[in-house]
Amino acid sequence: MSNTSQEFDDVIKKCRQLFTKKMSDYGSAWRILRLPSLTDQIFIKAQRIRSLQDGKPQKVADDIEGEFIGIINYSAMALIQIKKGVAQQPDLDVEDATKLYDQVVKETKQLMENKNHDYGEAWRDMRVSSLTDLILQKLLRVKQIENNKGQTRVSEGVDANYQDMLNYAVFALILMEESKK
Repeated sequence: MSNTSQEFDDVIKKCRQLFTKKMSDYGSAWRILRLPSLTDQIFIKAQRIRSLQDGKPQKVADDIEGEFIGIINYSAMALIQIKKGVAQQPDLDVEDATKLYDQVVKETKQLMENKNHDYGEAWRDMRVSSLTDLILQKLLRVKQIENNKGQTRVSEGVDANYQDMLNYAVFALILMEESKK
């Protein structure tokens, strides 16, 4: 599987560092967010990426890389919320939140490795813009599931969609890094 495992870890290391720094600044205020709020935060970031990819003028300094990092971290937060439930008050210190972050990322990486085995790393031949579109598609699916109060007939649940979004954002960052070389 080429260097995907190490590249994944390198991307996550950067995302995790930002997550822990923000935890130090803000605590776990994000623990009060319901899943639709996290979905909307990811949607805002994905829409901004698409807008920048489409060449629309940029008035805020945040770049595409930072927005993909945000998608990764918000997806991890959503996966933590699924595991722990929504809190009424911030209830995690940096150490506990980071352990949970590591746990959901480890599970998501395992999913990525399984899919890469089956799909032969097809994502390496994709465009970053296509990965953005796939994230937006997953977001629309999650919104529909949320609107259906979590009920699905044959589809995977929201957790699998958050994992896919996290993995697609990692893939985008890997491809962006490769294009710099």
